[in-house]
Order: sequence, then structure tokens, then C-alpha cells
Amino acid sequence: MILKTDEPDRGKRLDALLHERLPEYSRSRLQTWIREGRVHVNGVRGKPSSTIRGCEDIEVNPAPMPALKAEAEDIPLSVLYEDDAVVAIDKPAGMVVHAGAGVHGGTVVNALLHRFQSLSSVGGDIRPGIVHRLDRFTTGVLLVAKTDAAHQNLALQFSSREVEKTYLTLVEGELTGTGRIRKPIARDPGNRARMTARLSTGRSALTDWKAVEHFRDFTFLEIRIGTGRTHQIRAHMASLGHPVAGDRLYGGKASPWNRYFLHAWRLGFRSPATGQRLTVESPFPPELLEWKSSLDPRPA
Repeated sequence: MILKTDEPDRGKRLDALLHERLPEYSRSRLQTWIREGRVHVNGVRGKPSSTIRGCEDIEVNPAPMPALKAEAEDIPLSVLYEDDAVVAIDKPAGMVVHAGAGVHGGTVVNALLHRFQSLSSVGGDIRPGIVHRLDRFTTGVLLVAKTDAAHQNLALQFSSREVEKTYLTLVEGELTGTGRIRKPIARDPGNRARMTARLSTGRSALTDWKAVEHFRDFTFLEIRIGTGRTHQIRAHMASLGHPVAGDRLYGGKASPWNRYFLHAWRLGFRSPATGQRLTVESPFPPELLEWKSSLDPRPA
């Protein structure tokens, strides 16, 4: 492929320009192509740090993308429920659900492939069995489909809002009573790593919260979400000025527990195998119990 530069590109690094023009590839991959001689500027082999003048023809010859497939790894998993169609696991903090964004191993998927003979193939080779996700440092109930039919059944339950999702969280500041947040959620244009509920555009999202306990500078909440948007609870609570405790990405103060305080406590769904309505609960993690016990019980 040929990319043409012009005056607004003057002064940019070659690798930065390529990442800007070819955002579907990571910057590290583009730098590798440059070092391998797959990028030429006006016919001359480029360097990642080459400075653009604004009048070049840049020839890029992409290397074939390697086929990605998750591999089994012997990683402990805590199973909360299992039948012929579905497994509910207790996801620990710090574990990513599937590979991506520089994470290639140690994921829930790697552990699932070691533990179970069969998982649904709907999510492809990178996400076998994965019907929904939890953020890296969110703990709690995660549903996994064993068969394609079960995957489709569960996906329909999620999309039709039949699945009841209840979380427990600690947020900064004082909230009383109950509340409902209906703000749309979109990717934050100023920081692609986070979402925002402060724009008028985005995907519809519904979060209901109830204050359960009050502490100095914090409120312990029970939250039910009617939708499952990326970072939904974190973005919605931050939009109220009450970020999840320890969630530095969304403006929360740092905590000594090296995680934020968000736990997927309870999940209600119908088993695709039996049609029976089930409720699966995850025990409150010891580190969150310790965190909560360390707080001053007096209201702010």
C-alpha cells in the first residue's frame, strides 16, 4: 500500500504517522515492519524515528498476520455452578477474560481450555465459551457456554435483558437512598482506554443503585445493571462525581489493595440445558472484605 504525506504531517515520526494512518495495527507491530524493511520512504528503507517532511510517498508491505488461537494453561479456577450447557466461574481480580491488548496468556480462556473438554466456538479461537466479560480487576460471577446452542441461548438472554446482574461496590463520597442512571456510554475521545457517560452520544445504558452502608468519605452500594456496556458501572458512577473506590482510570483515589472495589456478586439466568431459573452468587473476596472493614463507619 502507498501512503502520501503532506504539510500537516511535517515533523511527525514515521512510526507515529503509520499508527495514525493505520490504527488497525499496533504501534509495536508497525515498528517491527519498519525494522524488517517492509516500509520505504520515497524508495529508501525507513527507520521508526525517521522525521516526516510532508512530501513523501510511503510504501508499506504488511507481514501476514499470525493466526491467533488460545492455548490451554494449568491455571486454577473456582467453579460456582455447572451443568451440561453452562459453567459459572468465580473470576479473581487481575485476570483478563481473554487475550488482547498485549495480553497473550494467563487468561480465563486459557484456564477454561485446560479444565473443560468442550466450549462453544461462537467466539472463535480467541474467545471460546465467552458470552460476556468482566473487567480485569472486577471479581465475581462469569458465565461460560459449553456448546454453541447454549452460547446462542445465553446471548439472547443477555440481549433481551433477562439476565439479572447485581454488583457490590464502594464509591467515593456520600450517596443516600436509591437512584437510576440512564446516560449513554461512549469511548472517551480524550482517552481511548476509558469510556465516558458525559457525552450526548453513545450506546444506551441503564444502572440502578441503592445505598446499603455509609462510611466516612465512602458509600457501599448494591447495583443492578439493565445493560452490559464496557466499564458501565465505572463510567456511570464517575459521571455522578462518585467514582468507584480505587478506580484511578475514572478519577478515583489510589488504594493500598492494588485494585478497584467492584464485585459481580449475583447473576440470575435460565439454564439452556433445563430451562430452570438459576441464581449464582460469588462470595465476597477477602481483600474487599478487609478493605471495607478498615473504613470508619461514621457517615461523611
